[in-house]
Amino acid sequence: MAGLKSLAKDTAIYGLSSIVGRFLNYLLVPLYTMELSAASGGYGVVTNIYAITALLLVVLTYGMETGFFYFANKKDEDPLRVYSTSLISVGFTSLMFILVCLLFLSDISSFLGYVQHPEFIWMMAATVALDSFQCIPFAYLRFKKRPIKFAAVKLLFIVSNISLNLFFLLLCPWLHAHYAWTISWFYDPSYIVGYIFMANLICTSLQMLAFIPEFTGFKYTFDKALIRRMLSYSFPILVLGIAGILNQTIDKMIFPFLFDDHHKAMSQLGIYGAVSKIAMIMAMFTQAFRYAYEPFVFGKNREGDNRKMYASAMKYFIVFALLAFLVVSLYMDILKHMVSRDYWVGLSVIPIVMGAEIFKGIYFNLSFWYKLIDQTRWGAYFSIIGCAFIVVLNIIFVPIYGYVACAWSGVTGYAIVTLLSYFVGQKKYPIDYDLKGIGWYVLLAAVLYIASGLIVPGNVILRLLYHSVLLLVFIAYIVKKDFPLSQIPIINRLIKKKP
Repeated sequence: MAGLKSLAKDTAIYGLSSIVGRFLNYLLVPLYTMELSAASGGYGVVTNIYAITALLLVVLTYGMETGFFYFANKKDEDPLRVYSTSLISVGFTSLMFILVCLLFLSDISSFLGYVQHPEFIWMMAATVALDSFQCIPFAYLRFKKRPIKFAAVKLLFIVSNISLNLFFLLLCPWLHAHYAWTISWFYDPSYIVGYIFMANLICTSLQMLAFIPEFTGFKYTFDKALIRRMLSYSFPILVLGIAGILNQTIDKMIFPFLFDDHHKAMSQLGIYGAVSKIAMIMAMFTQAFRYAYEPFVFGKNREGDNRKMYASAMKYFIVFALLAFLVVSLYMDILKHMVSRDYWVGLSVIPIVMGAEIFKGIYFNLSFWYKLIDQTRWGAYFSIIGCAFIVVLNIIFVPIYGYVACAWSGVTGYAIVTLLSYFVGQKKYPIDYDLKGIGWYVLLAAVLYIASGLIVPGNVILRLLYHSVLLLVFIAYIVKKDFPLSQIPIINRLIKKKP
């Protein structure tokens, strides 16, 4: 029991730092869209380069974070030797990556469409290389069970990044307008996108200083036999990671190549990237559910039939995801103010993007079956198939329908891999999911969402009240069917105290 309590506490700290971090970073979206108009395409540049960065981060860590955990926990391995070998390996490949990018900077910038701003590329390269290297000390902190420092370092980056963004995007323009002489030696008001990347690089570099204790106090050794075993173990994880991140980012990466007019492409991509951030609020809710519920599921595994627990986890995840979907959809009158008014033209894709997130979450829960029977190759198969569909659909339809096709391609790709994983999983590792109960929840959520569009009060206050009633209907159904109020500890105690 003490072990489960410790696990729950550590999970809460890791989860809180991640969720708070994502939430605070979302607060930068209004700032970016306010300073970068949709027509300028500036936010499209940010969206495109960060999508490329996400893929590179997976490639440059090449599964070594998971490999470190696996080998550091083996009884016949020295954890410090594993840590040292991992640091040297990832550090070397990250350094080589930076050198190659600098050597071919002109060619890379031209290929990606940033020939006028090659510094965007080298700043991105340096940032992702540092991030890749820092994955190992972050893993080491988790191995040493130091969640407080893990969260503190994460929050250090977040606070410094937000502060620098406010400095470059708000304070500097004000100083330039009123006291230009104070910043004219370094500040260019037309270089907003560059300052966003610069702030990220500075903060990532600052984060390195926090890891000085983790880089010192031991002898660096590089075990060649160990690294061969680690690479052999981590390679399948790399394949899965690449396929997984491509499913999430490939549309934003190839988008500029699907238009003859580069500026138009960046303008549309900026709109898509900005409104997708609103949809990601739902992802924060579902991530919070996973952090809270997964330790409970795995802690209860030993008490009964695992498959019943997996079935319950799936049902409650879908219920939670549908609730989050309705919250975001029904309160769009409020949430749309996360982006500037000229981005509102893209609000119609938000429910579609959230649909893709729901399928992605279901697929995540389904993935237990091939992990449990040690057939992770199925995960690679599904991810590659899903990625292929997304790429093909984007290539065919984006030039015609723009970013709307990106959203529908994501839904289609994740729906396909979800169905494949379900049907193959039922043959390999059958789980009796409550499809009837889940189906009623899906149907009710769909009816409520449609009802919100069929009746649209003109007054925003009345509209929000109407939508709140619809949301309460869904919550009441949850309480009635699966989560009676008496199960909530505080309410249960109050009920018991009544005479």
